[in-house]
Parts: sequence; structure tokens; C-alpha cells
Amino acid sequence: MTASAAPVLPFRDPRLPVDQRIDDLLGRLTLDEKISFLHQFAPAVERLGVAAFRTGQEALHGVAWMGPATVFPQAVGLGATWNAELVRRVGEVVSKEARAMRARDERVGLNVWAPTVNLLRHPLWGRGEEGYSEDPGLTSVLATAYTRGLRGDHPVYWRTAPVLKHWLAHNNETRRDTTSSSVRPRVLHEYDLRAFRDTVRAGAVAGVMPAYNLVNGRPNHVSPYLAEHLRRWTDQELLVCSDAGAPSNLVETEHYFATHEEATAAALKAGVDSFTDHGTDAAPTVERVRAAHARGLVTETDIDTAVRRQLSVRFRLGEFDGYEDPGAFDTPEHRDLARESAEQAIVLLRNDGLLPLAAGTRIAVAGLLADECKLDWYSGTLLHRSTPLEGLYERFGADRVEFAEGVDRVRLRTSAGAFLRVPAADDVPERARGAEGALDPALLAGRTDLPPLTTDAEGSELALVDWGEGVLTLRAPDGRYVSVAEDGYLRASADQPGGWIVQETFRLEPHGGGHLLRHLGTGRPVTVAADGVKVAEEDPEVFEVIVTERGEDAVARAAASADAVVLVAGNDPHINGRETQDRTTLRLPAHQERLLRAALEANPRTVLALVSSYPYALDARRLPAVLWTAHGGQAAGTALARVLAGDVSPAGRLPQTWYADDADLPGLLDYDVIGSRQTYLYFEGTPLFPFGHGLSYAAFAYGGLRTHLGSGTLRVAFSVTNTSDRTADEVAQLYTRAVEPSVPRPRRELLAHARLTLGPGETREVTFDVPLSAFAFWDVALGRWRREPGPHDLLIGASSEDVRLRTTLDLDGEPPAPRPVLERGLEAADFDEQSDAEIVDRTKISGDALAPATPGKAAELLYRACDFGAAGVREVTAEVAGAGRLEISVDGGPPLAVIEADGADPYAWTRLTAGCAAAGIHDLRLTLRGGLRLARLDLTG
Repeated sequence: MTASAAPVLPFRDPRLPVDQRIDDLLGRLTLDEKISFLHQFAPAVERLGVAAFRTGQEALHGVAWMGPATVFPQAVGLGATWNAELVRRVGEVVSKEARAMRARDERVGLNVWAPTVNLLRHPLWGRGEEGYSEDPGLTSVLATAYTRGLRGDHPVYWRTAPVLKHWLAHNNETRRDTTSSSVRPRVLHEYDLRAFRDTVRAGAVAGVMPAYNLVNGRPNHVSPYLAEHLRRWTDQELLVCSDAGAPSNLVETEHYFATHEEATAAALKAGVDSFTDHGTDAAPTVERVRAAHARGLVTETDIDTAVRRQLSVRFRLGEFDGYEDPGAFDTPEHRDLARESAEQAIVLLRNDGLLPLAAGTRIAVAGLLADECKLDWYSGTLLHRSTPLEGLYERFGADRVEFAEGVDRVRLRTSAGAFLRVPAADDVPERARGAEGALDPALLAGRTDLPPLTTDAEGSELALVDWGEGVLTLRAPDGRYVSVAEDGYLRASADQPGGWIVQETFRLEPHGGGHLLRHLGTGRPVTVAADGVKVAEEDPEVFEVIVTERGEDAVARAAASADAVVLVAGNDPHINGRETQDRTTLRLPAHQERLLRAALEANPRTVLALVSSYPYALDARRLPAVLWTAHGGQAAGTALARVLAGDVSPAGRLPQTWYADDADLPGLLDYDVIGSRQTYLYFEGTPLFPFGHGLSYAAFAYGGLRTHLGSGTLRVAFSVTNTSDRTADEVAQLYTRAVEPSVPRPRRELLAHARLTLGPGETREVTFDVPLSAFAFWDVALGRWRREPGPHDLLIGASSEDVRLRTTLDLDGEPPAPRPVLERGLEAADFDEQSDAEIVDRTKISGDALAPATPGKAAELLYRACDFGAAGVREVTAEVAGAGRLEISVDGGPPLAVIEADGADPYAWTRLTAGCAAAGIHDLRLTLRGGLRLARLDLTG
């Protein structure tokens, strides 16, 4: 007889519906096993043959943190391409490389934490490099494309499972785990939610990650919006993964809950399914969930709900069916796409005819970024690299290119008269700076296998760069950066500045006729000891800085003998503007301003090539040509050289406004884009360069505008003609604005765009089908979307300001009406205008309220056109908490009613009533004083 084969467990039977298979596996797991799944590192269940699983693999612009991989331009650079199909292809390559890398290293995860869809609301945000655009529509188009590439095209199984970051209204690193973003309903619906909503609805998203910050007084990790909005946008299960350490922050930094058991229970019930906390140590999370369950704070059903969402992702990845996707790694096609992406990301901001550079031009290449291929915190390790210098050598010939980096050459003399010296390190292999080891743990911790710095009579000449705000790096003659290792000694050991805490940055502080050299990673000054140079609090050394060559002198010499200068300026993504650190100014650092001035004075034919993670404010009028690109990955230099030479006509477009001055910016923590007139949508000043801006070497004509208004859709058609003699891309953009809005509306808003490749003389017909819902806004008086009737301009052109065609359409819709306060009451957060008010949490679970933003200062709230009825109202009831005073008036008159509250608990809500006589339609004004919190008003006739 032949033994029968073991039966296939139902959860492993691909013939069954997935929901049934998940139910089967969930039913076989014990409570302890299910609880163990709630940590990021879920253990194996050997008795069922279920493997270990972890959520999280960084993949923002390539597979990150897991060694060599194809490195694409930063996300903001991909945003500058305005090319959804290109971004989809990038996502596809990233997912293939993730699969290929996992085949040889099981630590590579398939639940990828990308893309970032936080909007680039404020250009001083330190993590601006991670987002696509300040516009929610453009962001969602590109994020949808990237997630579709990451998901793959298999009809059943996903190549990787993308998680969107970071939910919600997250645009500041300053106190990012304790600050609250006050987001009024219009901004919430029209701006912050929109980028997530449209991408989730497209169907290729596995989940989201909440951000560290609070929104309207409540931490994002217990946000009711996860249930009220996110999970209503799709029938598909969505996995919510916490950000690293954020569950503990609920107690330890935010003090929102008294105990970790309460915090963990609240996050789980709000919708967090995977807890990223304490690294690989799951014990604290497991114990917190067990304790919460024992106390009745969560039920097994709550735990099952979270585990079900995790399992749904694992089934989609094919884990329980033995599905394997071999992927692909570092193929010629991947390398070509990296170059194409870098080319498409380059934005020509200004050109007075200097570009493109003719063949045979003698070029001086200068600047601190000229021979750099910088990585950021979410980069993989470079397999290949090309700096601007290398790209120009390759394209124009080494004999036509002269290089001057522009660093200051210095020697540091101690108070004893000796100089700092970098010992030789013969055992360090030759390697290009930035080409490998960017996130190697040994590099991040600092190497101790190299000799520490010493002193002698000669010393070493160091390359000093001031990156702004007094933050500087020092580089040894062999190209290694001076770093501080865990033992506290200074060594020239790093290829690049990097790491969560950068160990390669210093500051010179005037002291005693010289300077202290303070190490920023430890906060300690440098001292000279008998066994080497180290950081220590005692006996700090006072150094004399002897400049042997100024960087601007070297740049001026090179520039004077060249036909043209390419000065490459920008930022290091690990310094002054990065995760955990916002910028303080739009200005180019003073060191780089000196280099630019020296180049221009020596040679007016100077091209400024900005390679940066964010915009700058500068006097562009003095420059004949300016380009910008984000850090462009492994092919950045080749791409820049091809654009400078005219092999490729630039067609990148700015994904965010470039402001002319810091004075144009609102406060970093002011999230009210409507009230403070932020982004191109509302900004009323003159930008340095507008949203959507980008020049070309070609010329394009627009014509033949036609519109057709159908049922629920507006069709807009026009033609674009390349009137030049070269093939080039053009990005045609369609905007709208309400001509006679009843409430503040965008001065223009992107509806659609298309990137077109046109040959010489070629004409292309462009057609956009725009849903009429795109013309609606969130009406706070009604608590829903409303399309307003009346004239709407349609603006077509090459940027938000470069309009080539226009027409005006009269759209039907729902006319404005007085606010029905008698029937609906008045939610405090539904204001039309406010000053010095912030939205706060009504309870720790749900609801909004208003409170004064500044202690000792009154908050003013305005609600327009409130209908008190023909018979009028006789009393008002306010739902309040805390202690303070509420004054109620209409049309700017004296108070009609005053309500005093003396509560001590900001969450102890009570309803207080006062007489209030008003009839007809009036603007209602509320004044909040003291510590009063107002949730709602009800009026009685």
C-alpha cells in the first residue's frame, strides 16, 4: 500500500478565496502567537510552517540600507520629471531589485516603506527631499505610478507591498514628536488627505505609516482619521505600520497616555497593526499588548483585526503559495533608467543663451559638489557613480576641463605650536569618495582600525568646507573625512559624512584669541592628549586656523582661463536640512556664495548648477544660466554633462515654488496653507521661480484650444508644436481658478499635465478629461464637497505662470447659501477665518475643538453668513472645557453673549448656556480667552 500524502492545510490552498484562507490561518494561531505578530519582527510559527516576517524595507528611490543597489534620483528629483510613466518604471526596477536581493539575503523585506507622499508645503522642511511636490494632485499621480511599479503586474501576486509615508500633515523636524499640526477641515480635505486618498483609491497600496507628529492635538498613531477616512477609501485590507519608536513616544515624549498599556491599546484600536519599536526586541511590545489584554483595554477581536491585515499582505506577496519572483539586479536596463531619470529630473531655471555649451569649450568645473555623488539617508550603496566632473571629463575630454573644488585649505596649530597631523593609513584601499559604504555600520560608528590624529611640527593640510550655519567638515589629503569614533578619538576614516548622528561635522568657536573645535555629534570640544586627538569636556584645545589657500582664489584662477565656468553648488543631504533637522534659511551658504562671486568676477560666462534636496533663494539675475537637480543618484554627473552639452534638452519642471526671500515664508509650524497663503496655490507674492517652471533648448507653440462639457467630465483639448530644430520634451500643464469664489480659493490649481517628446516641427494633440469634482471645494458650512456655479478660468501653458492659452467656462453647481446654524449647530473647527487659534483634540479618541494658540492671547474665530432665522435666536449653548471666557458677537459689534468656564480638566466637557438675541444673516465672531477649549455651539430660537 502507498501512504497517502499529507492533506494541504486550507490556508495553503490557492484554490480557496483569500479571505477564507486568512480565516483558517488566524483560527490556528494561539493568542500568544497572534500577539507576537504585532511587533515589526514577527517570529516564525514552526508548527504551522509559517516563516518569520518583518514589516519594513526602505525603498524611496532604490532599495536602501541593504548594500549595493541601483540608486535613482531623490524623490523630489523624480517629482521634477513630471513623468508618471517614468516613475512607474523606476518603481518596477526597485521592486525587481528587492526580489533579487531577497533571494540572496532574507533580511531584505518585501513590505516596502515607500513612497513618501507628504506634501512639500514648506521649503525649510528638512525632509523635503523625500516628497514629490507641494501639489497634492501631482504628488498623488506620481505616488500612484510608483506604487504600481512596486506592486508589479502579476494578476494575483504583488512583487512588493508598498506602504505610504507619513500619515498625516508632517512637514517639520523641529520637535517633530511633540508638535501638533493645526489642520482646518478645508486644508485637511483639499490638501493633506488628498495625496493619500487618490493613491489609495488607485489600488496598489498595501498600507500607510503614521507620522511622529500630532494633528489637531492628537498623535497620528491614535488618529481617528485612519478609520474615518483611510479605510473607507478602499475595500482592500490596509496595513498600518508605526514609525520607529512612535508607540513609546505616546507615553515618553508626548505624555498623551499615562502607561504604555493604555497607549498600545489606543493605537491598536485606532488602527495600528504593526508596532515598530525597540528595534528587533519584540518583548516590550508583546508585554504591553498582553497587559492591555489582561486589563480589558483590548479584546482578542482587536488583536485578530490587526493580524488579519498583516496576513492579507503576506498572502498578496505569495508567501503561502510558494510564489517566487526572481527579480533582476543591476541590469543594463536598470543603469539606463537611472541615467534617463537623472536627465529628466534636471530643471533649467534660467538661460540667457550660454547653454548649451558648444563642443570644444574649455570649461572650468568648480564648487563643493563638482566632484561629489552624494547619497542621502534613504539611499542604497552605489554600484556605479558619476560626478559632474567625471561626466564633463567624459563628454568634453579631460584636456578641455579644469577642476577647482573651492575648499579652504587650512592647517590647525595648537597652543603649544604643533599642528594637527593625519597619520598615513596605507591599509585603506583606494576608492572613490561616496562610491561605497554609505550606510555601512562600521562607517556610521566610526572606524577604530585607523590611527587617530596626532600633532607634529609640519601637520597636515586639511580641506575645510563650511556648509552654512557654521557647520563644517574637515578632509584629509587622501580624501577621507575626519570623524569621531565610539572611543572618542579623531580619525580620518569616513568616505562621506553620514549616519543617524553625523560624526563628521564640527564647528569653530572663537575662544581665547583662537578657536575651539567642537564636534557636533557629541557636543564636545576637541582636545590634544598624549595618545592622540580626541573629544573631551576637560582641557579643550585652542587652535589657530592658518589658511594656506582660500577656496575662492582657486576658483578664480580656474575660471579666468576658461571659456565657461560650471559652478556646482548645493547641499550635503546629511548636513543642515535632513531627517531630524529643518533648515533655518533659503540662502546659499556663505562659503558657496563666495565661490560663486569669485567665479562670476573672473568669468561672467558662469553656469550655476545647483545640486540640492531643496530650493534656494538667490539673485538669479546676475547669472546667465542656472540649473537645478536633486541629488541624482548613480548617473547624476553623466546626466548633467549631457544636458550642459545639449545632447539632451532639459525638460524637468519645478515641483515646488522657489521663493525669493525668507520673508516670503510663513512659520514652519503654520499648516494653514489657505490662511497663510502658502504654496503656489495661494501665494500672492512674486516667486523667484514659480511652480511648474522649467526652460528648454527648444521652443513650443500652443494652439487650437477646445473644450467639451459632458456629464460629469470636462474635456480639454489643444495642440503643442515643437517649433525648433531639435527633439525635446515639453510639459504641458492645465490649471484652473474660480473667477468669483465665495470663499478663498486657489489663485490657480493644477488639473492635469502631460510630458511630451516632440521632434522638430512635430505637432501633438493633447487631451485631458477632467472630472467636474475637481472644481469642488470642502464647504465647512455644509460639511461636504460643493461645486460652486460661475465662471472658471482654464489656463494652459508651460508653468503655473507661463500661460499660453486660456478660456473661461461657466460651470453649474450648488450656489452658496447662508450657514444653517439653527439646524446644524456650529462645530468650532468649521471656521472661515481665524487668528491665534489652534485646533485641539476634543477627546483622546475623536473630535476637534478650538483653543487659543498663545498663552495670554485671545483667539478670534469668524463664521461668515450665519442664518439665525427670521424669528431669531434667544440663547446659545457652548460645549466647553477648561477655564476661560467665550465672547459671542455679530458683524464686528459688541458681545451679545458671554460664557465663563472654570473647569480644571481640558477633557471634562460641559454645556453652558447664555442668552443671545440675534435674527437674520450675520457674520458670527467668537473670541476665546484664557485656557478655554470650545467644541461646539448650538443656538435656540
